[in-house]
Amino acid sequence: MANKPIVEDLSPAFKKHFSNLSTYTNDILFKEVWLDEQLDSKTRSIVTLSILAALGNSEQMTFHLETARNNGVSKKELTSLCTHLAFYIGWPQTMLLVDKILVTD
Repeated sequence: MANKPIVEDLSPAFKKHFSNLSTYTNDILFKEVWLDEQLDSKTRSIVTLSILAALGNSEQMTFHLETARNNGVSKKELTSLCTHLAFYIGWPQTMLLVDKILVTD
């Protein structure tokens, strides 16, 4: 199984002022963690979206929805994911993800 790398276009200001965090983001999170083959990229995307929804972190959802689509998560799977999440994390949290899905379509 070959996982797809994630490319985050970090701003020059972020790289300059937060160089360590920039390095950790690109080299550890997006290279080491996301490329680890114990989980495939599609599963990682589904898990990541679930966690973001559970935490109410809607700011990063757009980026991770695009990543999920690039990793093969279909709209039908996203719809099923939202229905499943509604019962476990609640409707308000799930609707954050639903709103982002509708906006990015």
